[in-house]
Amino acid sequence: MRCVVLDDYQGVALANADWSGLDVTVLREHLDDPADALADAECVVIMRERTPFDAALFARLPKLELLITSGMRNAAIDLDAAREHGVTVCGTGSAKTPPAELTWALLLGLARHITVENAAFHAGGPWQSTVGADLSGRTLGLLGFGHIGRAVARVGKAFGMDVVAWSQNLTADRVEPEGVRLAKDLHDLLTQSDFASIHVVLSDRTRGLVDAAALACLKPTSFLVNTSRAAIVDGEALLDVLRSNRIAGAGLDVFEVEPLPLTDELRSLPNVLATPHLGYVTETNYRTYFTEAVENVHAYIAGEPVRQL
Repeated sequence: MRCVVLDDYQGVALANADWSGLDVTVLREHLDDPADALADAECVVIMRERTPFDAALFARLPKLELLITSGMRNAAIDLDAAREHGVTVCGTGSAKTPPAELTWALLLGLARHITVENAAFHAGGPWQSTVGADLSGRTLGLLGFGHIGRAVARVGKAFGMDVVAWSQNLTADRVEPEGVRLAKDLHDLLTQSDFASIHVVLSDRTRGLVDAAALACLKPTSFLVNTSRAAIVDGEALLDVLRSNRIAGAGLDVFEVEPLPLTDELRSLPNVLATPHLGYVTETNYRTYFTEAVENVHAYIAGEPVRQL
């Protein structure tokens, strides 16, 4: 079966699974329009939402039979179009701990000005030029309290933080056993937050949820961290509060366009600490993604597809 692996930025796909017996091509560079590169592909393996598969792309790939995504949810795949074109879509397992861990890397990096101090250290700059923000006794606000939100909350509690959470369907009986308070609404959550972190799934009701009015609730000393999806936050409103220093800073791992264009303003703002969508990029996850992708291919060839979306 002719397989193409897209967006293998780190060049690790072949080393993390046994692809023997399969005709595999690995593409490391992102393609805005991958149709030509996939013209002969019967199977395509994609990494999360790096390459959207919409109806127009499916229509241009008549040989495609199997599409495999890392993880069991991918908002960038038009599943209805896949079914219409007779394409089977399968996923893989995905650990929920890595995004929680990266959330804390960003939050701590912002609070203690790690990048500024590290740059000064290596460049022979000033010895101690910043004053860090304390975590103990401060309020951590969580927009979302699923697996990742709960993991972030537990670390916050260990740091001695007051943790408050909110989402549309969240109830007190879900948060109180974790020693977490329930906010009345989104604005109440952000008003209380010294550090606010986003952990809801992108959907029609969460798209643009953190808008200008919500961002205005944050204090000038507050930090916002987003390791979920960029579209949950109004991008222009976020730029506005960062430009004017109406919040202390933002830790971002997700962007509306990825890879983020070199000319994007976020790249030049000093109060932005950013990583290139690394939330799920860990050794264990990559082994799971590619090992189970190969399993999916062999199961499909055997006529018994597994992990179908």
